[in-house]
Amino acid sequence: MQVFHHVASLRDALAEARRDGKTIGFVPTMGNLHDAHIELVKLAQQQCDLVVVSIFVNRLQFGLNEDWDTYPRTMQEDMAKLRAANCDYLFHPEESEIYPNGMDQQTKVICPAMTDVLCGASRPGHFEGVTTVVAKLFNIVQPDQAVFGIKDFQQLAVIRRMVEDLCMPVEIVAAPVHREDDGLAMSSRNGYLTEEERPKVAILNQSLNWARVEIENGRRDFAALEEEAKARIEHAGFKVDYFSICNSKDLQPAAHDDREITLLGAMYTSGARLIDNVSLIM
Repeated sequence: MQVFHHVASLRDALAEARRDGKTIGFVPTMGNLHDAHIELVKLAQQQCDLVVVSIFVNRLQFGLNEDWDTYPRTMQEDMAKLRAANCDYLFHPEESEIYPNGMDQQTKVICPAMTDVLCGASRPGHFEGVTTVVAKLFNIVQPDQAVFGIKDFQQLAVIRRMVEDLCMPVEIVAAPVHREDDGLAMSSRNGYLTEEERPKVAILNQSLNWARVEIENGRRDFAALEEEAKARIEHAGFKVDYFSICNSKDLQPAAHDDREITLLGAMYTSGARLIDNVSLIM
């Protein structure tokens, strides 16, 4: 695996690969890699000749009271996992490489659709930081395909909209949610869970699947379903951020005759905010 810290040297290497006719897959991450990240790499390897993984903890997408300072940085372990997965290139830039004029002067990429609901309502400015850094990384790597996990369903939908709106020549590939044995979606923030909380947090996924089955069985009182699911999560001892039944494409509240529906939930533990989702086609 070749490691790059600078945009210019990575571009030179990728230009040579393109001259050799190779297709390029890209997996952007913030590091602290776990099995779900490696599954994204493996999917990119199935699709493309060469895979680039980026590790960059993007301060622009963290709010004032969020965990940028304490976000786990495990570079040596991450590099070992990527080497074991036969990753081709790792791009690990300093902040000054991504934001050479500082973040205060940074040109922003704003996707007004779908960013002021769900996670966007709880994390103002978050998706502006995501779309800005992903657009920059796409410009740097210029991949044929980029792989994102479905666990961050809203992020996936927003990036798809950005790519469509800005006519970016990159195919967005969605990877299935990678889960623990009890159904908990893998996340870097799972490390913040206490021993007491860990056996209980599967309630988020369980509530999503309970509501999914109810819909499959004919229920269309979506608002009532949302409230019942929230009560289940609260009864388990967690604070609900949101539980929403949405149209899969635009994330607006689902209509009774929508065919593609996604149920999205977020809840707070003592030290983490966990998200998950399930989708169905009617």
